Amino acid sequence: MHRLLLALALAVPCATFAQSTPAEYLRQFDTNGDGKVSEAEYVAYMSQGFYRMDANHDGILEANELPGGRGKPITLKEYQENLRRQFHKLDRHHHGYLNAQELTAPPQG
Repeated sequence: MHRLLLALALAVPCATFAQSTPAEYLRQFDTNGDGKVSEAEYVAYMSQGFYRMDANHDGILEANELPGGRGKPITLKEYQENLRRQFHKLDRHHHGYLNAQELTAPPQG
């Protein structure tokens, strides 16, 4: 299940990153323009993929809405909790935000 969540979380942003520099990618997340990505900004941006897949807009990704059309349903709350854990794994300097280097680094296990 963890791999599925990670795949869901990274699906849309990775496609965007392939066409962007790290600084440009950071700006997509950085809604307040301070040059860094807060946990709230990270979760908001990464949740866009969930919203796109939630065809019936009920806040739950059912099996038919998941990649491959199968898997255990996941709620928006569960999805965002996973995003928060991922944010803290990416925050390798433990300063409470992500810089461009941390944001574009491969996720840690």
